[in-house]
Amino acid sequence: MRLRSILASALLLGLPLAAAAQAAPQSRETTAEVPALTAMHEVVMPLWHEAWPAKDTKRMAELAPAIGQHVAEVGAATLPGILRDKQAAWDAGVKQLQASASAYRSAIDRKDDAALLQAAEALHADYERLVRVIRPATPEIDAFHQALYVLYHQDLAQFSLPVVQEHVRGLKARMDALGAAALPARHAQRKAAYEAARDRLGQSVDSLAAAAAGGDEARIRAAIEDVHAGYEALDGVFT
Repeated sequence: MRLRSILASALLLGLPLAAAAQAAPQSRETTAEVPALTAMHEVVMPLWHEAWPAKDTKRMAELAPAIGQHVAEVGAATLPGILRDKQAAWDAGVKQLQASASAYRSAIDRKDDAALLQAAEALHADYERLVRVIRPATPEIDAFHQALYVLYHQDLAQFSLPVVQEHVRGLKARMDALGAAALPARHAQRKAAYEAARDRLGQSVDSLAAAAAGGDEARIRAAIEDVHAGYEALDGVFT
C-alpha cells in the first residue's frame, strides 16, 4: 500500500499521521542499495583479503566462477528509484567491472600469474568504485533523501495539504539531524562546500515549512522544488 493511501486511511480513522507514516513499510525504491552488489562482497572478501595478499593464484582461479556469476548479476541489476540520478555513473562502473572480470578470466586461461594479480587488484578497485557510487555520504543525508523522495516522487502528484504538511514536519526533523551531524573524516576535503550546501538546504526547508503552514499549494510546490534542488546541490558535493 502506498504511503498516501495509509495516511488517508489514518485521517479517516482519526489516527495521528506520524504514526501512520511510521507504519508504512519502507519500499525498496527508497533504499539506496543494490542487493546484487552487496552479495558480491561474499567473493570479493576472500579474494582481496586472503588470496591476493598471499599471491595464491590457485585460490584465485577457484574463485573465478563465483566472480563471474556475481558480476553477471550486478550487470543485470536495476537501481532503485532513489538512485535514479546515479544511473550514468552506475552504468559506467558496471562496464568497467565487467572489463576487469574479463581480464581476470583471461589471465587464468593464459596461466599468467602476474596478470591475474593485476586483474584481481583492478577488479577489487572497480567493485569499491561501484559501492561508492551508491553509498550515501552520511546516514543523515540518506535519511533526508528517503523522506524527500517519497514526497517529491510519490505523494506530491496528488496534492493533499495534510499529507504534505506531515511530510514537511518529517523533513524538518531530518534536516535538524543533518545539521547536527559531523561530516565523516573521509570527506574532510569537502567540508567547506558541504557546509555551504547544507546551510542552503536548511534555509530552503525552513521556507518550505513556512509555505506549508500557509497552505497555498502553488507556493508549497515551488518551495518543494527549491528543497529538491538544494538536496541535489548537497549530493553533488560528493560526486
